[in-house]
Amino acid sequence: MSDAGLAAAVAKMRGADVEPTAIASFVRFYNMLEQGGSGTISEDAIAPLTDVPSLHSLAAHADSQAAAEAIRRTVVVKLNGGLGTSMGLDGPKTLLQAREGHTFLEIILLQVEAARARYDARLPLVFMNSFRTRADTLEFLSAHGFLSGGNAPSDFLQSAEPKLFVDTLEPAKWPSDPELEWCPPGHGEVYSALSSAGLIDSWLRDGFEHVFISNSDNLGASPSAELAGAFAASGAPFAMEVARRTTNDRKGGHVATRIADGRLVLRESAQTAPEDLEAFADETKHAYFNTNSLWLRLDALRDVLQATDGTLELPLIRNQKPVDPSDPTTPQVYQLECAMGAAIELFDDSIAIDVGRKRFMPVKTTNELLLLRSDCYELNPDDWTLTQLCPRLPEVHLDERYYKLVTDFDARFQSIPPLAGRDTFTVEGDQYFTA
Repeated sequence: MSDAGLAAAVAKMRGADVEPTAIASFVRFYNMLEQGGSGTISEDAIAPLTDVPSLHSLAAHADSQAAAEAIRRTVVVKLNGGLGTSMGLDGPKTLLQAREGHTFLEIILLQVEAARARYDARLPLVFMNSFRTRADTLEFLSAHGFLSGGNAPSDFLQSAEPKLFVDTLEPAKWPSDPELEWCPPGHGEVYSALSSAGLIDSWLRDGFEHVFISNSDNLGASPSAELAGAFAASGAPFAMEVARRTTNDRKGGHVATRIADGRLVLRESAQTAPEDLEAFADETKHAYFNTNSLWLRLDALRDVLQATDGTLELPLIRNQKPVDPSDPTTPQVYQLECAMGAAIELFDDSIAIDVGRKRFMPVKTTNELLLLRSDCYELNPDDWTLTQLCPRLPEVHLDERYYKLVTDFDARFQSIPPLAGRDTFTVEGDQYFTA
């Protein structure tokens, strides 16, 4: 039955004009799934990552002129495919207000424009959109008169793939909402999507050498000449920004060293066997997590893609979910995904750089949105970066019955209470915060 399932899935993707490289990647993952693959990385196969250089130590020995030149030869790519459905949004999460009346997207544009002016850099900015975020994002960019920089377009499109019923491995059918039959293939697709769009070769012809890729909902991941210079000076083909894990980071992917060949690898929770989950969550053992901010040499990325016919051989992540994420009683499906950071194992001499928490402030929940809008941060008017004002961020726990959705959150937090200096901030029940 799985042979018929693969044929049906491929036909469905072709009917939706999905890129051939995306179809080839899906077929590879489907075959791995059919053979029982889950992408599991055993605890016995890895060793904890140690001796990670800090950005501070690297920047202390950096040449400021070389750093400025490195940022001039850098392209910025922002992953912008998320809708923020877990917070009740039905459009791009980046159009949500972040701070002081500015949306995430506005602050990203202002950060890039400030870096362009400071370093006299073209600094192209390109968004990887999904079919659900593209129209609204491009409309916003057009309304703000934003120029992507260089000869780059404003965006390129992430593909989509069919969800698969767990019991048959056939593409899911859900007539009441056909959009739920599809899912994104994970942000690891960014590499093949860049290649399919012809951007890597175009940037190399235009004299660019590096690409910096990060999540749009992480405003800490601003363009950095310090990091660009440190990465260029290292000679490495691939660098991952990492930070030390805390108890709050136990569910996120961590970086380790593969014992068999000494390469750095990324292990996500979905790639961890049940018997290894305790070790996975041990932040004292596996001390560094992936911030999902990456630096790559464009020529190295081109060469690896050429060697694999345009699809990087990334590890499979098999996610099992209900076909309708809002209704756990609906049939179970597999989503075949891959992580962008997993590419660290495909490049010789990849490195990790400890950037600390100052470059990591993602917003996945309203708990994190409250922190971002609070007095724990300050928005700098010179370069539009965010500065953390307290040495340790409080743990925020908002009652999901009343604060999970952004509309409910905004209605109840008409004024943001002071959080700096607190260890925790917990709200239970239906409470309102007014000026």
